[in-house]
Amino acid sequence: MDAVRPPRKRDGAATREAILAAAVVEFTEHGYARAGVRQIAERAGVTAMMINRYFGSKDRLFAEAVDRAFAPPTVVGAERRELPETIAHTLAERTGPAADRLDPFLLLLRSAQDPEAVDALRRGIETHVGTRLAGLLEGADAEVRAQLGLALVAGTWLLRTVVGATALAEAADDDVAELLTAMLRPLTDTAGAEPGSGPRDTAG
Repeated sequence: MDAVRPPRKRDGAATREAILAAAVVEFTEHGYARAGVRQIAERAGVTAMMINRYFGSKDRLFAEAVDRAFAPPTVVGAERRELPETIAHTLAERTGPAADRLDPFLLLLRSAQDPEAVDALRRGIETHVGTRLAGLLEGADAEVRAQLGLALVAGTWLLRTVVGATALAEAADDDVAELLTAMLRPLTDTAGAEPGSGPRDTAG
C-alpha cells in the first residue's frame, strides 16, 4: 500500500510575494484601471479570492505594488558627492536607445490619470525617491527642490523614451547629460538654495 502523502504546506509568504510581483507587472503594463484582479491572480498562479485574502482590495494591492516599484534606486542614488552629474548621466544612460525600460515611470504614466491611483502614486514618490533626493540636499526648501528635480527627470524620460521627441531622442547621451547637469545644479547646490538667493528676492 502506498503511503499517504501529507498535504502540501502552504507557504503564505511565497504566495503573497508571487501576488505582489504579478501585480507590479500587470499595473506597469496596463495601468491601475485596466489591470484586473483576475489577470493578476492568473499571472501569480492563484485565485482571485487569495488576493482578497492577502491584500484585502485592489486599492491596497496597488499601493503595495507602487511601494515595491519605487523603493529601489533607479536614477537617484545615495551619494551626495557630484549629485547633479550622477543623476544626469544615469538618466541619460537609462533613457538612451539601448536602455532597459524604467518600470516605475511606466507605472506612473499608465496610472496617473486614475483618481483611485493618485494617492498611492504620490505616497510612493514622496516616500522613496522624493525623500531620498531631499535627504541629499542641503539648504532651504529641500523638498521643493527635490520635487522640481524629479519633475525634470520624469519629463526627460517621457519626451525621450515614450514620445520620442526627435532632437532629444537622437542626442548623444553625453550631450544630454551635460545639459541636464547644468539644469540640475541650481536645484542641488547649497549656494543656490540659501534664503535670499532665489528669483523672489531679486525684484525691486
